[in-house]
Amino acid sequence: MRMIKEAPTSSRTRVVVLTADADFAQQIRRTFSSSPQIGLDLVESALSDAADTVDTDGATVVVADLDPKDTEEMRALERLAVRTAGWPPVVVVAQECDAQLARTLIHMKIADFLVKPVSSVDLVRTCARVVKPAPSEETEAEVYTFIPAVGGAGVTTLAIESAMMLLSGGARSRTSTCLVDLNLQHGACAEYLDLEPRLDLSEIEPRPDRLDKQLLEVMTAYHTSGLAVIAAPPQPAEMRSFDPDVVTRLLDLVSSNFDHVVIDMPRTWFSWTDDVLQGTNHLFIVSEMTVPSLKNTKHILAAIRVRMPDGPQPKVIVNRFEQRMFAPGLKKNDIEQALGDDFALSIPNNYRLVREAIDRGVPLDEVKRGNNISQELRKLIVPQAAKSAAKAPAEQKKFSFSFAR
Repeated sequence: MRMIKEAPTSSRTRVVVLTADADFAQQIRRTFSSSPQIGLDLVESALSDAADTVDTDGATVVVADLDPKDTEEMRALERLAVRTAGWPPVVVVAQECDAQLARTLIHMKIADFLVKPVSSVDLVRTCARVVKPAPSEETEAEVYTFIPAVGGAGVTTLAIESAMMLLSGGARSRTSTCLVDLNLQHGACAEYLDLEPRLDLSEIEPRPDRLDKQLLEVMTAYHTSGLAVIAAPPQPAEMRSFDPDVVTRLLDLVSSNFDHVVIDMPRTWFSWTDDVLQGTNHLFIVSEMTVPSLKNTKHILAAIRVRMPDGPQPKVIVNRFEQRMFAPGLKKNDIEQALGDDFALSIPNNYRLVREAIDRGVPLDEVKRGNNISQELRKLIVPQAAKSAAKAPAEQKKFSFSFAR
């Protein structure tokens, strides 16, 4: 067994890595050795040989390279998990991972797992996430919910852009943000961001109470920006409503682990819709600039106020707004008269920009920074984020991961 060790100091983050893969070891060196704030203990040995003797005292996180087909390695990982007892957190890296292995890792209380090949970005982000200290007291996320007034109103695009703005915090420091796609039949949030939807509802529906933070991590996809995305694979031929306990348990857990939560709602009103809206801080109805859409928006506004008189005050976003001088059709004055104080703002029609972003699987700002859609939406979302940020003091950062890009 060969060990490369850098003695950590109290001010440094200490990463312990066990691997017999020479290529992965080289990647580890490149990833973590570039930062003077990170102490790297690289143990170049099979997990079965080193798990019982590796020094984890004072470590911040342990990364274990696992061969899940090797029974001895699985037993060694279990002993390591028992010995660390949750701290330092253990991140497993494997050549492959199926549902059975994922369940086994969850039962072992493994903090997270990655499948090779692993990018340096994903590795660093995962390590940073699993060692993030819990807040000193329980906090609740600010929840932003978007409801379509008609099909194809553009809710998913606006929800994604809002989540990206909340993630960056405008001019402030970055905050943790989760985008939740509750359109369980036709959801497209993951597809719009070129991510794999990982929410397995069949796994948690029989027992919603077993959904905990570790299982949530397994079922969360992460965009390269750091945005967490919770979405289920689309089921276009399966029209069903899930037990409200499944949805409320999911949202309760998400809200306790993120600063901001953005929800993309389906157009259909389910048995759990009232609960979701009741727990929302900022509620937006997305309409198009057509008479039928505005009429349906009025119906939704009325329904919300009847069902939840003490609930959130909904605001209307009119998407794909386009007004040409002397052209027929609705004018902005018509919208303001129809909606009154419920009208929040209009989003300009920029079909080419949105189509390119969707086809490329990227946010709008990555296609064109400072585009007119993002600029208008920012006027509504950023002030709300600033108000929520002022409610609580900034959270102390205990650990810091960085690497040369």
